[in-house]
Amino acid sequence: MTHTATRPVAGRINSTAILAIILISYFMILLDNSIIFTGLPSIQSSMGYSATGLSWVQDAYTLVFGGLLLLGARLGDIFGRRRVFVAGLAIFAIASFLVGVASNGWWLIAARALQGVGAAVVAPASLSLLTASFPPGPGRTRAVAWYGAAAGIGASLGLVIGGALANWVSWRAGFFINVPIGIAMIVLAPRFIPETQPSTGRFDVAGAVLATLGMTALVFGIVNSADAGWTSPITVSTLAAGAILLILLFLNEARAEQPIMPLRLFRSRERSGAYAARMLYLGAMIGFFYFTTQLLQGVMGFSAFQAGIAFFPMTIVNFAVAMLIPRLTPRFGNSTILSVGIAVTLTGMAWLSLVHPGSTYLTAIALPMILIGAGQGLAFAPLTSAGISGVEAEDAGAASGLVNTAHQLGSALGLGVLVAVSSGAGPSADNAATALTDHVSTALTAGTALLAACLVIALAMIVPSTRTRSTTKQFEPEKGIRDGALVNRG
Repeated sequence: MTHTATRPVAGRINSTAILAIILISYFMILLDNSIIFTGLPSIQSSMGYSATGLSWVQDAYTLVFGGLLLLGARLGDIFGRRRVFVAGLAIFAIASFLVGVASNGWWLIAARALQGVGAAVVAPASLSLLTASFPPGPGRTRAVAWYGAAAGIGASLGLVIGGALANWVSWRAGFFINVPIGIAMIVLAPRFIPETQPSTGRFDVAGAVLATLGMTALVFGIVNSADAGWTSPITVSTLAAGAILLILLFLNEARAEQPIMPLRLFRSRERSGAYAARMLYLGAMIGFFYFTTQLLQGVMGFSAFQAGIAFFPMTIVNFAVAMLIPRLTPRFGNSTILSVGIAVTLTGMAWLSLVHPGSTYLTAIALPMILIGAGQGLAFAPLTSAGISGVEAEDAGAASGLVNTAHQLGSALGLGVLVAVSSGAGPSADNAATALTDHVSTALTAGTALLAACLVIALAMIVPSTRTRSTTKQFEPEKGIRDGALVNRG
């Protein structure tokens, strides 16, 4: 069976428009990952959710998003990335409208799950379109820096927007704004983004089923552990089922003609290290947002809107530092920037974990946030670059899917671990505020440990690989690195 690599179809390239469409679309789905947090009290009040039911407003999105990512990535390779990208945007926009008009609890949760379907298609398609549209060099570096900035500030800005809308309009408004944005991107994408030729060959049905069921079971088990605990029969059985299905996936991919997750992607220490480091980094960062928001509102008395605004120091610094990446990369290299970024984030998280009942916002939260924002601005773009480094054109979608899978799995796993670790903290405290502070401090300490492990992986796997690649490139300048991004120059 023959196999044709995807490559852009003839047409004029407008790189600025392509980047804008990709970034806006990606930012939109990331925003919905966190915009829900500050609106949860209003949603619970209007829908009458129990605490467990309320958690599924977020978990339904995370579960489907994480479970379908590898399948969503492969669909773009087979049917054409732009076509699948537009279809994902349409699903996401429709689901956002359904969330906004939800009249009862089950409707809202189902619509959030449908949003996850759209996000699982858009996220990997956006990154694979970016790598296909920008050749290696300064243009690629700038594009990935912007992509990393979108990933970095999406979560914190979502808290600001969600808090403002929940306070002044309605929690529903945060989802309605996706509709006109989605429609605009659907109209503009076919006009500016070149289509890629569909791959020929046999679709890996077994791989698609095993990846989807395995990832879904794994994410479900992680999500369930937050409420039921890690020893719950449901948690243990779903995690075991997920592990077994993923083992079967690896066995299947080793012999599949056109695998949904090519195992050759893991032969690179740099890429494998990037996937592992991303999981640990995102595990720490989702805990930072989740627990710091509780600290601001439950201990310091901030409103939902004020809590969102409190993340502004991080957001501003994050964006400013991320925009320096194109100038820093040629001088210092991706691996150095990544290592420094993780180390700076680690320092900020360790500082933040020292919070106590008498802490003030400025010294205990705002200043550590500046370090965390600077570290995140440095780390995200190099992490993304390492995850897609050296891939062939036909594997661009799969590599993009793995980057986003690590992102979502890391978030789900990290939050589950941090909630479990911190659950026993604070029972002997004198009052609720002290108990919550102990709870948050314990979680952030565990998040610091995740970042320390992330730094070790970066230094042990990513840094040596990039140095070896640079040495090879010096001796073979005409060969360079096979990046697989085939760009139509018009």
